[in-house]
Amino acid sequence: MSFNTFGKIFRFTTWGESHGPAIGCVVDGCPPNIPLSIKDIQIDMDRRRPGKSKFTSQRKESDKVEILSGVFQGKTTGTPISMIIYNKDAKSRDYETIKNKFRPGHADYTYFLKYGIRDYRGGGRQSARETASRVAAGAIAKTVLNKLIGKKFKVTGAVIQLGVLGCNKKNWNEKVIRKNPFFCPDKKSLKLWEKYLLAVRKAGSSCGAIIELRASGVPTGLGAPIYSKLDSDIASALMSINAVKGVNIGTGMSSAFLNGEGNSDEIRSIKGKVKFKSNNAGGILGGISSGQDIIASFAVKPTSSILNPRETINKTGRNTKISVRGRHDPCVGIRAVPIGEAMISCVLLDHYLMHKAQCG
Repeated sequence: MSFNTFGKIFRFTTWGESHGPAIGCVVDGCPPNIPLSIKDIQIDMDRRRPGKSKFTSQRKESDKVEILSGVFQGKTTGTPISMIIYNKDAKSRDYETIKNKFRPGHADYTYFLKYGIRDYRGGGRQSARETASRVAAGAIAKTVLNKLIGKKFKVTGAVIQLGVLGCNKKNWNEKVIRKNPFFCPDKKSLKLWEKYLLAVRKAGSSCGAIIELRASGVPTGLGAPIYSKLDSDIASALMSINAVKGVNIGTGMSSAFLNGEGNSDEIRSIKGKVKFKSNNAGGILGGISSGQDIIASFAVKPTSSILNPRETINKTGRNTKISVRGRHDPCVGIRAVPIGEAMISCVLLDHYLMHKAQCG
């Protein structure tokens, strides 16, 4: 299996399976002499880990990170940073009854067709468990960017749509995001969202979500105008996350409904500073960052592992039915928030380093 590495200069390679002894990540291209501690990484790991509330998978993983190399006396050395996360609560027996069946909506069928073998225990390598390693890499990227750009750099993600329920983005509040299990930015939506998701779980079903990411303090000039556009790399990074089916940059798909006057982000100079009247472009013009906040959103499909029986086939091609038991998120999109933050952070650091290499 190839293509387990992401990035150009700041690169990371993930390894391990959902029900194996451990998963991990090797980060390459990290600048030296950056202060880095386990705490810097563990904060984001704790935000992603399962079992924190009744609205996520009840798999109990502490997701404690161990750094094996690349950090000495509290600073990065410029050598590969190797990290390991042990799996503590894998229950492989939950998959014994369905090991010869393909779960609809999962990668079971295509994975088996391609490789002729698959790890049925939670999906093995295709499981969203792999994303814990990405979050570890993303936490390093955030730390490096805060050092190189300054504290003005910040990435914040939030769930803005839970199934059929939206929220009022005008009420966006980062303190609210940090304090509720849905990563919802609108305090007024919380009670309705809770009632809705409990009903979805009780029905043995699942729902999708839309996550919005906002990156502020991003310098101008990141990206290239042709084959390494900043927005194309962000879209690629977000599409690589399990269960993601669509990405918008700025107004995105909705820009098709605007006219030229409504879509153009007019520019003015106010007291010698460049100001934009709007941000439909999501902070990226012609593949290059404009200095505005970078806005991206992505859609996560409903969790494919559900209790309600579905039709499928088995390994011999015979028709059958499947009901997936075990511990699964009623909305996998909730825990995708820190994953999205991690991926966009890795892209921004990668482009920052490429920009400095070319333009000084």
